[in-house]
Amino acid sequence: MPTAQPFRFRPLGTLLLAGASLLLSGCAGSTLGYYWQSVRGHVQLMGAAEPLEDWIARGDISVPLRERLQLAQRARAFAVTELGLPDNPSYRRYADLKRTAAVWNVVAAPPYSLTLHTWCFPVTGCIGYRGYFDEADAKAEAEQLAQQGLEVEVYGVPAYSTLGYMNWAGGDPLLNTFIGWPEGEFVRLLFHELAHQVVYAKGDTLFNESFATAVERLGSARWLAQQATPQASTAFAASEARRRDFRALAQATRERLAAIYAQDDAAARQAQKAEAMQAFRANSAALRERWQATPAQTAGYDRWGAGANNASFGAQAADNEFVPAFETLFEREGRDFHMFYEAGSALSEQPQAQRHEVLRALLPKEETPGA
Repeated sequence: MPTAQPFRFRPLGTLLLAGASLLLSGCAGSTLGYYWQSVRGHVQLMGAAEPLEDWIARGDISVPLRERLQLAQRARAFAVTELGLPDNPSYRRYADLKRTAAVWNVVAAPPYSLTLHTWCFPVTGCIGYRGYFDEADAKAEAEQLAQQGLEVEVYGVPAYSTLGYMNWAGGDPLLNTFIGWPEGEFVRLLFHELAHQVVYAKGDTLFNESFATAVERLGSARWLAQQATPQASTAFAASEARRRDFRALAQATRERLAAIYAQDDAAARQAQKAEAMQAFRANSAALRERWQATPAQTAGYDRWGAGANNASFGAQAADNEFVPAFETLFEREGRDFHMFYEAGSALSEQPQAQRHEVLRALLPKEETPGA
């Protein structure tokens, strides 16, 4: 993603199905209200989407938007023909939501812990975030959590996936919230979300995000080599360098905070936490100085860094540990995407502990945790 958000929004598909089942069963109370906003918000999003060709034919859209929708058509075809990703209705429609995010997530954590507050739902189980289609609702939830003494963050999410469950209704659409991203970032997101429709292991975020991230990396590299202009490739490389720098800093700070919170001395924890946060912001400023990037290129990092707290660092837990393992698997399968997907699908059907063991064995030695 082109901002400093080090995580992706977890798929809403099963949550929407659970919400519909609760509505049909006649449940009441705040839980019902939450599910209702989830279902209503998704229905409104789907209803705003129209086929790409209809948008392109319109005379009242800007030239840059028309060109980007045409790029989306080419990237969608490339995903099928070159990457073996699903040839289905997803991302063949576009919706202008007239807002800056598809949904807003709320995350929360205690003052001296990176363990996220959780919400529990039917079907999905307990998860460390709560998503809202209305920013005001998200902020209201965050305020209630803050009154309980928790550190909170509300952040906008540009896209989410229903894992292909909504293809019968037209599929997940492209949105104005990310349509204008730089070319490399845009196609990477497209490939990532389509990858979730190919291989998905219920309840195994580490496996799912690592697999989709491997596909996005492999796919975007092929796109940039075969389809993009030199300018787009150069811009993507610079963006990737900034992303790596910031995530490394955030992860190092997270590890420092975790060590501080493990102490028994409350006064020491408080003082050292303040020092760690001050160091993080100073190092963030040094990064921006070194990057010599434009304000637009650093805006996402600035927003994340300005509000960084236990909630945001807790949500920053690495979800991509097995990406190198999947890249090794891709090489082992002869760089054939179809064979790679079959191997990934076979892993997804194994018990979680077993598939993680297989992936750890595929990690390069220097990537193996604890090596």
